[in-house]
Amino acid sequence: MGRRAVLEGLATGVLAQPWRGVLIHAADSLNLATLAQAALLHVGPPAALSGATSLALHGISVIDDPVVHLSVPAVKRARSKPGLVVHRAEFQPSDVVEIDGLPVFSIDLALADYLCDGDERTAFAAVDQAMAGLSTDHCQALRKNVRDRVMDRRDRRGIHRAQMLLALATGKAESPPESILRLIVVEAGFPVPEAQYEIADIDGRKLYVLDIAWPEVRIALEYDGFAAHEERQQLDAERDRRMSGRGWITIRATAVDLRDPDRVLAELRDAFKLRSGHHT
Repeated sequence: MGRRAVLEGLATGVLAQPWRGVLIHAADSLNLATLAQAALLHVGPPAALSGATSLALHGISVIDDPVVHLSVPAVKRARSKPGLVVHRAEFQPSDVVEIDGLPVFSIDLALADYLCDGDERTAFAAVDQAMAGLSTDHCQALRKNVRDRVMDRRDRRGIHRAQMLLALATGKAESPPESILRLIVVEAGFPVPEAQYEIADIDGRKLYVLDIAWPEVRIALEYDGFAAHEERQQLDAERDRRMSGRGWITIRATAVDLRDPDRVLAELRDAFKLRSGHHT
């Protein structure tokens, strides 16, 4: 472009300089792949995208972190900057895969690291999302690979938490909020519930699929993930009435309850008390 064009682009806001020595189109300032490439250019090899950034590039949509995370060997001189976190870690070429031309930690390594170091709820939802749609064999293989990665970590912090979250994940949740809601109730002391539990008629035909269920006591927890329109509220109320006729107690949760689950947990305790004769 030439020095004059570059200076003009920066002055007019057409170009942006996220880190020293790297220029991008300002319109791409929120594009993760562009920022990831810029970070790699700024730091220089050897480096690989890791943590939340690697998970997002693997297509884990629950990850919402505008900061670019990358890992470099301990001997490399590189420091974190605003918008860029540099992690020091020893990794092998076999630990890195290429996504859209970018060196990225493999999904099992990225999940293991995030399960130990990342936000607990987001980490659990990420594992659930990574398992979603996989066959039983592939799901078990991913679980084993992630578990092996966790156990191989030199940093032992977070390992027990990671193992618990990994064991709880099923890949059946239809959305990250459902995963998070399931984690909330387990951490509150309730028995581990079934995810996506099917209700069938006497002929075996599927009637409903419950987001979260305790079939042994016929308690269901449903997540309403969108603004409840009147028509939808009526459909849900009718479904709840029909489930009640089958002996089920249905409790409904929204995004508000993920932030403050006290109401949902109180209703669950009342339901369990009603069914089992004791507090959870």
